[in-house]
Amino acid sequence: MTSDTPTRAGADEDVRPAAEPETAPWAQRLRRFGYTPAPRTDTRERLVPPFPQPSTRIWEFLGLGPRLAGRLAGSMAWVGPLLVAAVAGAIRFWRLGQPHALVFDETYYAKDAWSLLKLGYEGTWPDRKIADPKILADPQVIPLSDPGSFVAHPPMGKWVIAVGESLFGLDPFGWRFMTALLGTLSVLMLCRIGRRLFRSTLLGCLAGALLAVDGLHFVMSRTALLDLVVMFFALAAFGCLLVDRDRARARLAAALPVGPDGFARPDHHTGEHTGTGWRPWRLAAGVFLGLAAASKWNGLYFLVFFTALTLLWDVGARRVAGAYSPYRAVLRKDLGWSVVSMVPVAVLTYLATWTGWFMTDDGYARHWADGRGGTWSWIPAPLRSLWHYEHAVYEFNINLHAWHRYKSNPWSWLVQGRPVSFFYESPKPGQEGCHTSVDCSQEILGLGTPLLWWTACFALAYLLYRWAMRRDWRSGAVLCAVAAGYLPWFNYQDRTIFSFYAVAFVPYLCLAVALLIGALLGPPGSSERRRLAGTAGAGVLVLLIIWNFIYFFPLYTGQTIPYSDWHARMWLDTWI
Repeated sequence: MTSDTPTRAGADEDVRPAAEPETAPWAQRLRRFGYTPAPRTDTRERLVPPFPQPSTRIWEFLGLGPRLAGRLAGSMAWVGPLLVAAVAGAIRFWRLGQPHALVFDETYYAKDAWSLLKLGYEGTWPDRKIADPKILADPQVIPLSDPGSFVAHPPMGKWVIAVGESLFGLDPFGWRFMTALLGTLSVLMLCRIGRRLFRSTLLGCLAGALLAVDGLHFVMSRTALLDLVVMFFALAAFGCLLVDRDRARARLAAALPVGPDGFARPDHHTGEHTGTGWRPWRLAAGVFLGLAAASKWNGLYFLVFFTALTLLWDVGARRVAGAYSPYRAVLRKDLGWSVVSMVPVAVLTYLATWTGWFMTDDGYARHWADGRGGTWSWIPAPLRSLWHYEHAVYEFNINLHAWHRYKSNPWSWLVQGRPVSFFYESPKPGQEGCHTSVDCSQEILGLGTPLLWWTACFALAYLLYRWAMRRDWRSGAVLCAVAAGYLPWFNYQDRTIFSFYAVAFVPYLCLAVALLIGALLGPPGSSERRRLAGTAGAGVLVLLIIWNFIYFFPLYTGQTIPYSDWHARMWLDTWI
């Protein structure tokens, strides 16, 4: 294992007094019985652990000189994530325009995106059985009319899809382009987020690689639905908050008094009264969380959970810095600006995404409040009209109980109990690449890579242990993000919901598995035998996950395969 291995998870809240000099009489006496004093720790390093120096062992083994080896090792902080993202992008853009069809709910979002592009609001389309064939025909006919249409989701996700349509037209490649791009960028972001979270380029790139080979993330990256857009913006907010955490703690660290021995110690005044200054990364997180909520309302839960998470991070930072009452210090120094820099910013961002609707006259319910009096008449009519529209959307969403064959309960999501079939056809022999004497199958199945998801179940249990018993802040952060994307759906178990909603928290499952694999590799100071066994076990697990993705790849891309091959991949009856 290289020196880039993450250090053992330290507990921010565990503030120990500075160690006594090793020359103390009691220490000298206990040395006779095998006592070894703990190494001195600098509070500044506990607030902001440094990134380990990258190992040059591999490059030197390949025959490079120390200087060049050092440069190459240092460049891997960006080169590694870029390489992982390049592979992820290559497989996501491969045959992106196939199948030439409006897959599953693309029939709504691709058309609404085009309407936003042309009208600024969602216009009216004929029934899908009439409109879809015309859109896919050659020559194409676009049967869009001006009257506003009631839609169930905010506009931001559809504006994202519209960017691709503006570049490449209203065709499958055009409406899938931006989700493929965001899916690729999310892999890059996760590599960098994992590196900052674990202080390890290796584990960061591993988390990104696991996301690259997750089947659900892959399918959603190649489909013009809204959930991957929510995932992207929420992940960007999580990354911004990590950067903000490091920078705020660095300011506290810089304010700590340094003793004659060069070590900084906890200081009550610094922990209680030092401000953390201007925090632009927290503002950026507020913008991204507003965009997530403006893509689909479940993005609001990330705003709530992440706001609480960053405040708890501030509590931990002030406790390590020496505050006697860290919660009171956060209430006095951090709470107000934290809430203002996230919640109002997110609300304003959300409203900004409705600009197209505000600037038109034909959007659905655009002038509902015009001329209406009442208690709230002092609020501008466009905002009251939007509130009325949003209330109707809320009522629609909570009362959506229609039967659907791929409806699933959130209890089954982590084990992939009921994936959604986005597309299925049965080509006859001699048609569409079917070279057998019997019918073939062609499917796009929203199935997470099974071995990855099943491993993630164990990883989440491990993280719960780390968080509860070791007070590992990294485990708590990942669990918080998973909870934000997952737990709220348990309030809507009777509603028509689908397992692909889980794509919103897939990146954090990959972080959890990466943390578990880091534990398998062994903590610093492990014996060579322990490291060898851990590396072998971790390597086998990662290779099995990659193999599992490759095995199901035909079902992720809609390839034509013999029916027997398709049926062999139906590991559970509930997948059919």
